[in-house]
Amino acid sequence: MSKMLQGIRGLIVISLCTVLQTAALAAQDAAALARGRSLTQLLYASRIDSLTAQMSEGFLSSIGGRPAVTQLAGQVSNQLGGETEVVSEETHALGGLVHYYRVARFAQMPNGTVTVQWSWREGGQVVGGLVRPTPQPASTEYADYRTQAQLHLPFEGEWIVGWGGRAAHQNYHVVSKEQRFAYDLLVARNGSTYRTNGTSNEDYFCFGEPILAPAAGAVVFALDSLPDNTPGQMAPEVPPGNHVIIDHGNEEYSLLAHLQRGSVSIAVGDRVERSQQIGTCGNSGNSSEPHLHYHLQTAPRFGEGVGLPAFFNDYRADGANVSRGEPVRGQRIESAGR
Repeated sequence: MSKMLQGIRGLIVISLCTVLQTAALAAQDAAALARGRSLTQLLYASRIDSLTAQMSEGFLSSIGGRPAVTQLAGQVSNQLGGETEVVSEETHALGGLVHYYRVARFAQMPNGTVTVQWSWREGGQVVGGLVRPTPQPASTEYADYRTQAQLHLPFEGEWIVGWGGRAAHQNYHVVSKEQRFAYDLLVARNGSTYRTNGTSNEDYFCFGEPILAPAAGAVVFALDSLPDNTPGQMAPEVPPGNHVIIDHGNEEYSLLAHLQRGSVSIAVGDRVERSQQIGTCGNSGNSSEPHLHYHLQTAPRFGEGVGLPAFFNDYRADGANVSRGEPVRGQRIESAGR
């Protein structure tokens, strides 16, 4: 957790020690929506005592106590004015925490939106919060692009979309032109992505799981010599970590990142078929916990070209069959057949 001071076009709104989970499990929940709305209204009305009474001592202390919450409420009132429209609301639950996301417009910021986020322990106290201008997605010429490769999910069994979708509150990747349509994918069981205490990579359900080629193609890049991180730590000097890039033709290249050290079973120049194993899920590169990062791009190297929409074929999302679609944050997805 960390405190941040954010400034965009003169707007300064402090964040209350953001708590971010990388996976989203629950659909809309009436009780969670009600609590998120209540916390938000307490902030807007500067009802500081009622708001801070619901915060954990550790969280409140880490953000500077009651004075920091009072300052935030004043900034929201003075710099944003009244809320004029709620653009979207979502709730997600994972690992004993519930997260509420609200994207709204304000009188003194008519040309943009603000994201309000709260996180609390299930049935307990608030442990995180955030108020900030909503990041703007990178401009793209490919919004209406239809994927030409017949992509299938690059894993077996049911996984969770941690980040995915075209809106900033669904997918933090959208601010990057290269990763504009990227996905982060994990495995969760009983509301958590790990067993025991999550301090080792082996605790995570997806660690070591087979990663498959989403479509046939030629391998143009393969790296698997980088170490896997200890959960909670990252190696930003090589953002994708161990990764493979597959050329599907038509200037469509799949990038599969954060693979496990020593697991890549193919080499540059190899031809791979759809659903062939290319490695296993790891925690290398700019990754804080084991997961698979996947995106489609126009170039054969990471950081080059631009991101492309990645439509997958023949999968199930939250139990419903999808013949062709783009998974979004919070969905449980699995192949409908290889």
